[in-house]
Amino acid sequence: MNGLVSLKDGVNMLNHMFMKGIMGLSIAFVSMTTFSASIEGYWKSIEERTGEQLSIVEIRKGSDGRFHGKIVYRYPNARGFSLANCTKCPAPNTNKPILGLEILSGFREDPDKPDSYIDGRVLEATSGKVYKGKAVVSGEGKRLRMRGYMGISALGRTVVWLRTDNATP
Repeated sequence: MNGLVSLKDGVNMLNHMFMKGIMGLSIAFVSMTTFSASIEGYWKSIEERTGEQLSIVEIRKGSDGRFHGKIVYRYPNARGFSLANCTKCPAPNTNKPILGLEILSGFREDPDKPDSYIDGRVLEATSGKVYKGKAVVSGEGKRLRMRGYMGISALGRTVVWLRTDNATP
């Protein structure tokens, strides 16, 4: 009978360990799926047609609770042309230096979609145009899909920015 009792206790102990393992894996899975990558940080903007690095943009949460981004570094242009001031930008940004210029404003987290940001404005410094904007941070947090559009989102353009660790390369 002693052998039978210890076998029963061993099975119970294995079942208990198995259940703890299942619970641990479940908690780990839930925490991984609820991870949200923040838009805050430094992002390298790249010209999608040529692959040329353009600038590094720093995105931070403002005192208004929304996210704003400014150019903190400009890469040297391969053609030797460098736009120093935003000559085509509307007021109050007309003729302001590109370095330090706020090109993203008013983005807020989308309550329905993790890693998504909506209701923003995107200033294209080369043309001076201001677009409505939305953005999605990839699951691993290394890519930012920034969409600028006029009117409806279907009539816009998406660019991909890459996360970088510093304000300088």
